Amino acid sequence: MKRRRFLALGSSGIGAIFLSQCATVRPQSQPQLQSSRLASETYFSRDGLLELDLDARAQAVSIDGQTAELLSYGGRVPGPVLEVLPGDTVRIRFTNRLAAPTNLHYHGLHVSPEGQADNPFLEIPPNEQFTYEFRLPDDHHSVTAYYHPHLHGYVAQQIFGGLGGMMIVRGALDEIPEIQAAQEEILFLKDFDLSRAVNAPDPYFGVQMPGREGSLLTVNGQVNPSFTISSGGLLRFRIVNASTSRFYRLAFENHPMHLIATDGGAIAQPVELQELLLSPGERAEVLVQGNQEPGQYRLLNLPYQRGGMGMMGGMMGSGSMRGSRSPQQNETTPQHLATLTYSGQVEALTLPQQLLPVEDLPESQTVRQFTLNHGMVPGRGMTFLINGQSFEHGQVDTSVRLNTVEDWDVVNTGVMDHPFHLHTNRFQVISRNGQTVPYRAWKDTILIPTGESARIRVAFKDFPGKTVYHCHILDHEDLGMMGVIEMQA
Repeated sequence: MKRRRFLALGSSGIGAIFLSQCATVRPQSQPQLQSSRLASETYFSRDGLLELDLDARAQAVSIDGQTAELLSYGGRVPGPVLEVLPGDTVRIRFTNRLAAPTNLHYHGLHVSPEGQADNPFLEIPPNEQFTYEFRLPDDHHSVTAYYHPHLHGYVAQQIFGGLGGMMIVRGALDEIPEIQAAQEEILFLKDFDLSRAVNAPDPYFGVQMPGREGSLLTVNGQVNPSFTISSGGLLRFRIVNASTSRFYRLAFENHPMHLIATDGGAIAQPVELQELLLSPGERAEVLVQGNQEPGQYRLLNLPYQRGGMGMMGGMMGSGSMRGSRSPQQNETTPQHLATLTYSGQVEALTLPQQLLPVEDLPESQTVRQFTLNHGMVPGRGMTFLINGQSFEHGQVDTSVRLNTVEDWDVVNTGVMDHPFHLHTNRFQVISRNGQTVPYRAWKDTILIPTGESARIRVAFKDFPGKTVYHCHILDHEDLGMMGVIEMQA
């Protein structure tokens, strides 16, 4: 495939990103992101090293003709796309220019959870710098990952304010001929409330309980961007739900999606979908064929109810919401996110028949249960709980051994849906509500609807240390729905 160097610039007009080197061209054997609709640049590792300077700061940003102060990485929303290969070293000289402490989490990477790597307990004070440095394993899987802040107590506010960016690990999936031939685009899905200052205090408790949502929906930092497809062509979309609480139930008009990868990487064969539900933190990769009549087709966000008003009304009364948005106030009509526009014609490209094998994990040695709910905690009031406990700094909630396999039964007995995310090690979903799932897939975030359960199988490997599992509705995480796991050698 002919290679082109591409530096994608958006239309927001915000300041230049702080990076130590220009985007570089990979050898021709390596696939490269090609997109004209990103709000940020794409940067590639060079000679086994991705090295850059990056800061987090408040920045005036223009979206859909409105200007507001948002939180940005290097002055851009979303942050730069970072692209690496297995075995690469990542070195990020990170400066916190926010008014509050922060850090970085590399959601979806299998790297050390300690030290200068993917350390969720690290606290970088305002106006201080920290150098992140870690090496991806040589056998790291191809994946669409997502970097964002992860300092407990600040996560929801900082991500809702705009912080986040995509990270891509290339690999065997990208070398499949049919996928190589596809045009590649990203869909970084993020909602905003431009009427609210990013440095304002946290919203009313009645907003935090369901999880904050913004009425302005963006794709790659833009409102209703257009993506071009040729008649006979094939588009590969990498999709990230980068919203704090909002769910996306995606559907292209008259165009089915063919799922090729989930959070943790490729599946064995494409799966045709008419719609795709992504809760916060979930990612997916899909192929879309240009096989309809030329014209324009919408990418829609279909209505989805994620529960919550029963608890909110019972605990606080209808007056406490004061205009805030609850999950049951989600839109009842489809929302127009982006437009797919036909242009030109090519010889018809075909879908791949096979992708990558998904290994069957061995039977587990241990079964644990994790119950997601809410309740009252003395001195804190209403919080979100895992196994009846709210997050405590310094407390280890779960201890595991490396080179073991465990089954976790995750049960939601609350009144709101909860996406459950595990750091460091991906997992496979074995069953839902006691029923075996139809195909194996690698995940690191799984939606557990209210009243439902799922069994996930985790192989703990490579990295000792402490990290976390939590609800990825980030207000719920900040309000206690997180636990600490220690992986012992």
